Amino acid sequence: MTVFNARSAWTIYKQELLRAFRTAMQSILAPVLTTTLYFVVFGAAIGSQMSGGVGGVNYGAFIVPGLLLLTILGESVSNASFGIYMPRFTGAIYELLSAPVGVAETLVGFVGAAATKSLILAAIILVTATFFVDYSIAHPFYAFLFILLISASFSLFGFILGIWADSFEKLTIVPLLILTPLTFLGGTFYSIQTLPEPWQSAAMANPVVYLVNGLRWTFYGTSDVAIGLSLGLTLLFLALCVGGITWIFRTGWRLRT
Repeated sequence: MTVFNARSAWTIYKQELLRAFRTAMQSILAPVLTTTLYFVVFGAAIGSQMSGGVGGVNYGAFIVPGLLLLTILGESVSNASFGIYMPRFTGAIYELLSAPVGVAETLVGFVGAAATKSLILAAIILVTATFFVDYSIAHPFYAFLFILLISASFSLFGFILGIWADSFEKLTIVPLLILTPLTFLGGTFYSIQTLPEPWQSAAMANPVVYLVNGLRWTFYGTSDVAIGLSLGLTLLFLALCVGGITWIFRTGWRLRT
């Protein structure tokens, strides 16, 4: 029976978290400044011209969940993928594989640190948003739970991406060419109910739509899709990522070659 090695998990977790603080300008300050610019341009400038808001919610407040999700997705994937890619790039991964460290400890260390960074950023962004827009959180507990679930899911996805990538270019291709466009087209700045057909039906095929609306429901109690569907798809994605990582460690795919 394999016993969970908490000390190994904590060591990996601590090192990954310290790496983020050593590069705070890039990993923390940069995404916060970028999101702040969105609040200034869309929330304060454009939002002030929209007296009716969206679905009864002030436009500046309406985009808060979407901007929060935009940052969480990008940072979770980036932090987790870079965290596991560097040991592979330098060859340090072989020391990790030969050490008495199991899959669970590795995931808790790398993925846990990436998810923690995302949660820290989420908290900073929510505090920053109060200076620009007047928003509220109708269901704080569910909001935290949903943010935690999304951070963990996409940190796991980033971990898989970091193992798959064999160059720095591949680390950025998925976030830049797939995740970011899907997030912008997923209702970050608008309600998909305002789209004409066939674009409204096409938007429903975008998985990020369900994430944005699930998070928006926790803030304002309204959503373009059923909250149960949003939660179910998020849990399914989490399960698929866990299954993928289990297969990778079992077969050694791209880890031992």
